[in-house]
Amino acid sequence: MATVNDNYLKLKAGYLFPEIARRVSVFAEANPTAPIIKLGIGDVTEPLPEACRTAMIQAVKDMGDRETFKGYGPEQGYLWLREKIAAQDFQARGCDIEAAEVFVSDGAKCDTGNILDIFGKDNKIAVTDPVYPVYVDTNVMAGHTGAASDSGEYEGLVYLPMTADNHFSPALPTTKVDLIYLCFPNNPTGATVTRTELKQWVDYAREQGAIIFFDAAYEAYITDPELPHSIYEIEGARDCAIEFRSFSKNAGFTGTRCAYTVVPKGLMAKASDGAEVELHKLWNRRQSTKFNGVSYIVQRGAEAVYSPAGQQQIQGLIDFYLENARIVREQLTQAGIDVYGGVNAPYVWVKTPEGLSSWDFFDKLLNTCYVVGTPGSGFGAAGEGYFRISAFNSRENVNEAMQRIVQTFKAQ
Repeated sequence: MATVNDNYLKLKAGYLFPEIARRVSVFAEANPTAPIIKLGIGDVTEPLPEACRTAMIQAVKDMGDRETFKGYGPEQGYLWLREKIAAQDFQARGCDIEAAEVFVSDGAKCDTGNILDIFGKDNKIAVTDPVYPVYVDTNVMAGHTGAASDSGEYEGLVYLPMTADNHFSPALPTTKVDLIYLCFPNNPTGATVTRTELKQWVDYAREQGAIIFFDAAYEAYITDPELPHSIYEIEGARDCAIEFRSFSKNAGFTGTRCAYTVVPKGLMAKASDGAEVELHKLWNRRQSTKFNGVSYIVQRGAEAVYSPAGQQQIQGLIDFYLENARIVREQLTQAGIDVYGGVNAPYVWVKTPEGLSSWDFFDKLLNTCYVVGTPGSGFGAAGEGYFRISAFNSRENVNEAMQRIVQTFKAQ
């Protein structure tokens, strides 16, 4: 009989969001008329920008003409898109990043998991706590951890707590680590990182010979001009960091799938024999072997993001969701609930009231307000006692959800 990858058997229960979906489905079946509002999964709701739609329509027409038809494209992405990414997302901010260092993909979620393909199994890995579950689960699947404890922490990982006490800014590891996952603006807490704080991480990584996986999927939501959008704004980051970005949350590409990863040339790691190896070459080989590239149609849509019209329309989307976040923050505060984040990020991190656990608060909101959020404990042990609310929804739904919650908690 064929055998399975036993590492999958170490995963705790189900992935967080399918578990939420299961609970909501059970409730909906028992309460078919309940008007449920979902502010849990960070999926966008507003239509794709017109500039992107127009470019995709033209790309479809291109595919209908022999002269402009496209078959397999470059696994790394079309150069015309990579050049715009490098110029407008990085060089415009003073970052020394060239088009050849940009790899277009079908999602930052995929890349943050797939990047492990080019790293060895003996690396010591640090993750923040709470953490985007994909970082942890993909390491479990790859055999980089031991079993999980009762609190959900996996043996072999170094957890870096993020709490209100440290302003959701994790301290540097006290033990040597090799791979470090950082996400800013942070999912799930909505926290941001200053240049000074990020410089400390870059300095640490360079001193230790570590690599930082920097997830900047939400950088477009930064409105404070003092905050860095990219780790490459920090001197020395080319020597120690890989950055992941996405078109999902700024341009609404969750359903069309387009993202990119930056692997600087000259970024090195060691082989088992001690020889230094360039990671750019390994990632290029990995993508060329396992990935056939993002569709021409989608990449043309992503290219339109960088047009003047695209930039204006995308800013409108970002402003819309940030206004939703402001409404959530202010309404929950008025209800006497402590909240964090939601200023330079589309997520609001809520302190559960009345000593309720994360899942207790989930059940209370679902059963009394018909509102769905995300239990903080699903993001790690330090997330217990917190709850994530997403600003990704219609204005009508956000206003209605907040009205229900405020009425419920003010009445108590």
